[in-house]
Amino acid sequence: MKLAFAALIFPTLVLSQAPPAQTVSQPNLQGLWYSGTGTPLERPDELAGKAFFASETEAKAWLKEKTAKSRASAATDPVGSYNDLFWEPGPIVKTLRTSIVVDPLNGKIPPLTPQAREEWLRKQNTMADAPNGPEDRSLRERCLIFPTGSPPMIPYQYNSNYQIIQSKNDVVIEVELNHETRIIHLDRNEHLPASIHLWTGDSIGRWEGNTLVVDTTNLTGKSDGLGTDENLHVIERFSRMDRNTLLYQWTVDDATAFTGPWKGEYTMTATASLIYEYACHEGNYGLADILKGARASEGTNRLSRSN
Repeated sequence: MKLAFAALIFPTLVLSQAPPAQTVSQPNLQGLWYSGTGTPLERPDELAGKAFFASETEAKAWLKEKTAKSRASAATDPVGSYNDLFWEPGPIVKTLRTSIVVDPLNGKIPPLTPQAREEWLRKQNTMADAPNGPEDRSLRERCLIFPTGSPPMIPYQYNSNYQIIQSKNDVVIEVELNHETRIIHLDRNEHLPASIHLWTGDSIGRWEGNTLVVDTTNLTGKSDGLGTDENLHVIERFSRMDRNTLLYQWTVDDATAFTGPWKGEYTMTATASLIYEYACHEGNYGLADILKGARASEGTNRLSRSN
């Protein structure tokens, strides 16, 4: 029986092994890339009108001051949160930009449309007041998807690595934070039917010289933070600045969410690190406790009204 069992599982073990590396004719973007950065998404008010730092020295001094202020603020936080052990802000981007948003020129994301802002406020109020269930909390708390996982891939505070793998027909991006896997299809030029919505969207790629251009639609419209909806259309561009630097650029077009399109970019650095497992739900008591707290508050309010 043992021999028979081994014969049954052996083919499975062989098939589960990673395929051998393939030689591709496209420009080579393959490798492990670190996206952590201290460059803010939007330009801070104290840097208004300043698109670039004058030097790397100035950039490091600004980041050092910013980090010191953040630590001082965290030390007086009455609630408490993750401390500096968990954060990995990374350096200022190699281009020395003062914000990840590059267009509009003020380094700010355009305002939400009135309808989108109303929906965004509704979601925030539901989360803050009394969520009826996990669906009323953020996607990050529910361990579904993080800003790093779907386009545009916004840097986060930790688990900042990506792995890019190329083949003839696809480019795969393995996202360390929450273990997303994006597949960019090089072998078709039409998107999926509009009725199909995916967490990371439907991505179609093409090469323009040494740049990988990726067109993504069919997103869910449920992503956190930015206020985007299911009409989000993102064009991404991946290109090497040098052997150890990847330039990542994007354009966001979502007319029902934003009052205008906007662009962003940042640099990633080649790393010899690994893609680590992100066990989001392991020991995650936060979501359950938030819902318990909401129910307890409801009980207290009912008791107060009855008295």
